[in-house]
Amino acid sequence: MRVQNLVVLSLGSNLGDKLENIRKAIALVHQKAGTVIKVSRLYETPAWGFDGDPFYNCALTLHTTHEAAEILDRILGIEKEMGRERADAQGYQPRLIDIDLIAFNEDIISDANLSVPHPHMQDRLFVLLPMRDLNLDWRHPILQKHLPDLLRVSEDQSLCKMVGKLDNPLDDIDLSHYNYIAIEGNIGAGKTTLTTKIAEDFNAKTVLERFADNPFLPKFYQDQARYAFPLEMSFLADRYQQIADDLAQFDLFKDFIVADYHIFKSLIFAKVTLTEDEYRLYRKLFEIIYREMPKPDLYIYLYQNTERLLENIRLRGRSYEQEIPADYLEAINRGYLDYIKSQTGLNILIIDVSDKDFVKNQSDYIAILDEIKASIQ
Repeated sequence: MRVQNLVVLSLGSNLGDKLENIRKAIALVHQKAGTVIKVSRLYETPAWGFDGDPFYNCALTLHTTHEAAEILDRILGIEKEMGRERADAQGYQPRLIDIDLIAFNEDIISDANLSVPHPHMQDRLFVLLPMRDLNLDWRHPILQKHLPDLLRVSEDQSLCKMVGKLDNPLDDIDLSHYNYIAIEGNIGAGKTTLTTKIAEDFNAKTVLERFADNPFLPKFYQDQARYAFPLEMSFLADRYQQIADDLAQFDLFKDFIVADYHIFKSLIFAKVTLTEDEYRLYRKLFEIIYREMPKPDLYIYLYQNTERLLENIRLRGRSYEQEIPADYLEAINRGYLDYIKSQTGLNILIIDVSDKDFVKNQSDYIAILDEIKASIQ
């Protein structure tokens, strides 16, 4: 199940430096609206509905957690930022930049401000041809036709010629040379959300911790002394089994694996929750298992301060987490940082997300990707 929406935009320009206008619009969409996943080739097409210079057109797909109305607001804001002024005159006009929302998943939206799919997309080759480049498994939800069928029945006879290739903002972030990336962090740091976003944006297989299935977890938060040892043992067994199984199952259709935990977290949490005797026994068992486990090629630690962690825990609303004390979270943070300092053979990247909201703010997510890119270089 996807956690992000798939959006198709059509971009066009026939004023000024048309190529630079398109490039700038793509960059702004990536920075402010959603993660640009694919960009079509660049096409030159005649002006539609008026006499004017030819347009440069392209299409792109983006991933976003925002709803369609929010995406519309953001692309209109990008048009305005680039200098487009929407005239009150009737009919089509020359445009410095034009960004149309063509499709939002396979949803049907019809209100005063937005119609999705775009009501004229099937009549316009300057939309259909670039959209075909995106290789989408997409069906028009009203016409019940895929893109090849829409092109085949289109009556548009315009001369649309391909004139170049456009860069994708993600092209310079290559994660595929990693086989296994682990994203770690304290409770409420956002590791699962970031793992899922990266997996969807970079075509990776996810390994997500099955904490919700652990029957000892709610009991632990009610009576830590009694349930700490069975909780940590059950987590260790489950993490070992899950990672061993998932890393052994090669997926031909995915480029790499990204997990929202590394099995070493078992030792970090156990050191905080167990008594000294329990921890000694636990560590012996852990070290036997750990020797057999593959190590991640990249270990990302999301650091978040305690105040922000408590706020995130409150907002996500899991009842059994609401009484977690601040000193417990601080101890876990110290455990992670001590572990990181002790590792000499692990490729580690620490990202401070205390002042970032990479779900609501696309620019925060891009900043995280930039840090990952810098660490690769």
